[in-house]
This record gives sequence, C-alpha cells and structure tokens, in this order.
Amino acid sequence: MTRISLLILPGLLMATAEAAQPIDRQALVTRHNPTLTRVDRSAPLMVGNGSIGFTADITGLQTFPAQYSPLVPFMTQAQWSWHSFPGDYSLSSAEVPIDVRGKPQKYPYLTNWDEAKKPNVQWLRENPHRFSLGRIGLHLLRADGSHAVFADLVDTRQTLDLWMGRLSSRFAIDGETVEVETSVHPVRDVVIVRLRSPLLFDGRLGVDLKFPGVSAKLNPDPADWNNPDKHSTMEVTRDAGGLTLARQVDDTRYSVKVGADRELDIRNDVPHVYRLAAPGSTQLTLLVEFSPQPGGALPAPEAARADVAKAWESYWSKGGIVDFSGSTDPRATELERRVVLSQYLMALNSAGSVPPQEEGLFSNSWNGKFHLEMHAWHSAHFAVWGRPELLERSMQWYLDHLKEAQARAKSHKVRGAWWPKMVGPEGRESPSTVNPFIMWQQPHPIYLAEIIYRAKPERATLEKYSALVFATADLLASWPHKDKSGEYDLGPPLIPAQENFPPLTTFNPTFEIEYFRFGLETANAWRERLGLKRERRWDEVARNLAPLPVEGALYVAAGSQLDLWARSRQAQCQSPKTVPECPNRDHPSFVASYGLLPGPGVDRDRMRRTLDAVVTDWDLRQTWGWDWPMLAMTAARLGDGERAVTFLSSTPAKNFQFGVSGMTPRVHIAADDAPHAAGTADEPGYRRVAETYFPSNGALLLAVGMMASKDLFPKAGWVVRSEGLVSPP
Repeated sequence: MTRISLLILPGLLMATAEAAQPIDRQALVTRHNPTLTRVDRSAPLMVGNGSIGFTADITGLQTFPAQYSPLVPFMTQAQWSWHSFPGDYSLSSAEVPIDVRGKPQKYPYLTNWDEAKKPNVQWLRENPHRFSLGRIGLHLLRADGSHAVFADLVDTRQTLDLWMGRLSSRFAIDGETVEVETSVHPVRDVVIVRLRSPLLFDGRLGVDLKFPGVSAKLNPDPADWNNPDKHSTMEVTRDAGGLTLARQVDDTRYSVKVGADRELDIRNDVPHVYRLAAPGSTQLTLLVEFSPQPGGALPAPEAARADVAKAWESYWSKGGIVDFSGSTDPRATELERRVVLSQYLMALNSAGSVPPQEEGLFSNSWNGKFHLEMHAWHSAHFAVWGRPELLERSMQWYLDHLKEAQARAKSHKVRGAWWPKMVGPEGRESPSTVNPFIMWQQPHPIYLAEIIYRAKPERATLEKYSALVFATADLLASWPHKDKSGEYDLGPPLIPAQENFPPLTTFNPTFEIEYFRFGLETANAWRERLGLKRERRWDEVARNLAPLPVEGALYVAAGSQLDLWARSRQAQCQSPKTVPECPNRDHPSFVASYGLLPGPGVDRDRMRRTLDAVVTDWDLRQTWGWDWPMLAMTAARLGDGERAVTFLSSTPAKNFQFGVSGMTPRVHIAADDAPHAAGTADEPGYRRVAETYFPSNGALLLAVGMMASKDLFPKAGWVVRSEGLVSPP
C-alpha cells in the first residue's frame, strides 16, 4: 500500500462510518421547527391528523382572523365535512352530445363559463361542497373589562414542534403572559387546547366556540356568519365537565363534544356561540371533538396530549427521511427545510379517506372538491417515503367507486373504468369547459397501486388492487382508436395536462401517450406477478400507440401542436405581456414522459434538448407549483442533478415559493375567466387566488424521494443520506 493511499484511507473509513450511522431524525426534524414572532398574513401554521385540519393565528387559536389575508379563512375542516344546498339535479341535465368520430356521445361540457350560471350547472358544480365545522378562538379582556383587540398583544411568539405535533404560542397583554398549546388527536377529530395564564383566574381569558352556516360564496371561505336562522345548534347534554351539541345545516348533521380537565363555566348568550372559562384556575386543558356521529367519552386531556406526541414521534421515526447535513451547497439547508415541512403538511392535508382537494384542509377552491388528475402529485410520495398506508387511505375511494367508473366507461362505449376529474365523495363529475375531456388521471390508479406494491411487495397487495388495476387497463386499451395506419390515437375529444388546447381538435398528447403505455405495461406485469397470462389486447395497444409527437429535434405537447415551438418563439409569445393564444404557458407536461415516468420509449437526447427549450422559451411565470418538481425529475433522469436541484430550490416562480410554514401560494399573472376565488393583489400584474397549493409540496417530496432513492443528486457539494425510501418506477 502506498503512502498516499495510507493517508487517504482513514478519511474514507471515517466517511463510511459516518454514512453508516443512523440519521438522528429528531435533530433533523426539529432544526426546521417554524417560529413566528409576528403575523404571517398568508401562511399561518396548522395542526391536524389527516382527517381534520385546524388553522391557527398567532394566538394559537382562531382569535383575530381579520389580521390575515382574505384567502386565509381559518377553517376547522374535515375530510368528512360535506354539505349540499337544497336541490337535486342529475348530471344528464348538463350533458350535451359531442361528435366522436361520427358518433354522438354525451359529455357534461360547457362551451363557455357563462353556462355555469345555469341553475342546474351551478348546483352540480357546487354540490356537495366542504364547509367549516366551527371556529375556536380566545375570549380575551383588558384589565378594564373591555374586549381586547389585536393591537393589545405584545411579545408574540409561536413555534410549531414538528416532532411532537404541538403548536406553542405565547403573548402578553397588560403585562400578563398568555400561553396556548394547540394540537389534534391522532385518531379522533379532537382539537386539544391548553391555556396557561393568570388571566384565566379572574375570567379575563377563556375560549369562544362559534359555529357558522354555509355561504353561497364557497371559495375560499364557505362560512356564513350573518344568517343564524339558517342552521341550528342544539344542546344534547351539559354538565360541569363539558357539553355535547348537535349541529344541523340543511340536511347535514354533525356532533360536537366539549370536555376539560376541570369544571367549566359555560355560557351561551348568543346563538351558535359558547363561551368556555375556568375561573379560579391558572391552567385549563380543553378538548373539542367534531364527528359525523356522536362518539364515545372523550379521552383524558393529558392522555390525549401524550397520544399526539407519541403519534408524531412514530410518524417521523418510521418511513423515509433524507438528511442533507454535511452538504456544502448553500441550497441544501433550504431544500431540507422544504422537505421536512412538506412531510408535515402533507400528513395533515393529503392523508385522508378521500383524495385531497388542492388546498387540502386549509381552505376551499373549486368548492372543496378534489381533482383526480392531481391525486398522484398529492399522494404518490407517501409510498415513496415508506408510508404506503397513508396513500392507501384514499385509494379505497377508487375501490368503492369502481362500478360507477365502469358504468361511465360503458356510457362512452368503451370497456373498463373511466375516472372523472372534479368530484366529491359521491363520485359525480362536475360540468366544465375542461373537466369532461381531461384523461391523464386514467392511469393514476395503476401508477399509485404500483408504488404501493413497491413499498409492500406482497401477494396481498396485488390481490387488493388487481381488480382496480385491470379495469383501469381495460379503459386504457379500449379508449384509444385505431387509425388507418394501425396506430392507436388518443382523442379527440381530449384536453391534455397542459390545459390550454381546444378539446374537439386536440389529439395524441405526448405525456398521455407515454402514460397510457406505462399503465398497460404495468398492468400486464401485475398479471404475471399473479401467475396469469398477459392480456394480448393490452400488449397490442401499448406496442402500437402513436409515436410521441415531435417538431424537428424537440418534443411537443401534442400531435395537434406540431408548430408549438415555432409559435412559442414568435415575438408576441416572448413578450412580458400575457398572450392567451401562445402555446408556451401552463404545464410543460410533455417532459413528464421521461421524469415522472421511466419513459423507455423516450429519446433521451431529444428530451434533453426539449428541457433546454422549456428553460429558454417557455413562459415560466405561467406555471404551477408542481411543474418545478416535474422538471426536476426530468433533469435528474437525464443525469443533470445540478439543474434538478435548481428547479427544486432556486426558481424565481411565484407559484413555488415556500414560506415560513412551508406553504406555497397559487398565483395567476392575469385575469382568468375560470371561476376561481376572487384573489388578492400580489404585485402589479399578479393575482393570488390561493395562499396554499399542496400539489407543490407533494410533487417536491416525490421528486426528492426519486432522486435520493436512485442516487441522482449531484455529487459536488452534496452529502445525501437517506433511510426508508422506496424507489418509484
């Protein structure tokens, strides 16, 4: 052994030993605990359990909502909290015939957004919708007995302990300190509030529990505080330890149970408002449970707090983790922060019993309905990060609605299961100018089931999801139509993931072709794993799908857009002004055919040139939060880890900025004719339409999980240690 190798060997051994050490997960997570010393108007902190979410202001409760953006509604929202306005229209009332290769088929299609004002269409789009179960805020008095205002608070400080799932808030008023701890029970929808302050003793501090109705203006805040006669709050039981309430809004009913660790002074002087206090004490722990049906006895307060800490410690101790400490690249710390906070937020907002809505349990968009084409971006990461059980919660929705999806396919004269786009828990499509023609959600159940299988490679997994996988594959094989050359085409009618193309003339979108192929090939792999013969029809369609469309040396969005890059490079499409006719806006989804997907049929050199063209010629202002992780996945598969990291951490896009809480906003750069929330001014030329958009967080986790599990991070400046990750396809 040479002298130089002897000198190098100890350093190598030390690095190897360090890499072999388990990651200190608690240290990693807690170094990113967010702390606020003043109001963050756009991104307050949340607590929750995946079934219910509670958004808190700087006091730890929902005391001063006026200090925040109008897009922050301070909801207490559950996966099960759905309401419908009176009425009953069938989807058929909004369906119109569309010519599909010479034969009429009915779609719930709106030719323009003015048609959304029709009573039947409006009702179908709005119902069912999510609503807020109630608001929990502090009752706070000054020394002179008058009601405190926000300006009376000083020395505000708030820290979220990610490891224990507890939000600790502290402030002073009139020289007295108030401490508030907020958390949510892991398996029951119980908000736990612990107060400590001398102000409790003389009744200057308590809790107000308030209940709203449901407003006709559903987005982003469905609460109606102005019509108390349109809903009811009835006392079922009351004693010194708490009370049980029965709530009703139209036909929607739910229960609210209140308990405490000491005797309560309960007042109900105003309809739908209960004031809860504990005079004579300086500490109070209060439990408020929301449930669709009356539940059993509440847990003991201290046991409930301990359950929260135990559950979050278990969450962080199991599953995947990525540690960037030791990296010299200055972006590593921020990327690690984004990852940790995204893991926390997605456990709260995207791990429920139905696919999550885009704003999770934070606020409403699209009436709180969920969009199935976004399910993979929301939730696929759970299995990649070694927590498949959290993804499986919402996968049950597909199993429960499989027969309805098969009926929908039959109505379109094809086989298999046809999955809708914008739906509520009942599974009914919502009429739209876009919804009926979106098809990239069709392979999602196969992709998601495959990732679950990779995390749980057991026959039980195959048996649980095989009917779903095979029915979905039947749709993927029967919906494409065979042209004269023997190739199978997708559409028309069709709107690709890049939604700015007309449905009746668009065909063969690049990403969808590759995704259909992936779905069919994966479904046949499932048959082989089960000891079954390959389905020849699936193989035939997969082999003969139309080739990925190109314009010269670049991929394009669709076969109907073969001049995409020429048009994108025209002067009006390179100007700083928004030009709706330009094709270089919205999602550059064609890159996902080799990024999100392994893309065996994709030409790597052509995709590399295409990614370069996106960077130079796309209007990157007009992107969405998940576009950047999508681009990162493509760059990483192409071997450009440096560019992938740039996409994940250094982009100037306003839709991919991570605040103190880890949330990312949704921003439009121009007026939009779609019925979004009204929005607020961000800066000249921009309009915020939501203060958070959770597909950004889910896509970030999917991209980082893929890169770490496949060793695709750059080597220079990066030390990447991971545990518990599952490599996606």
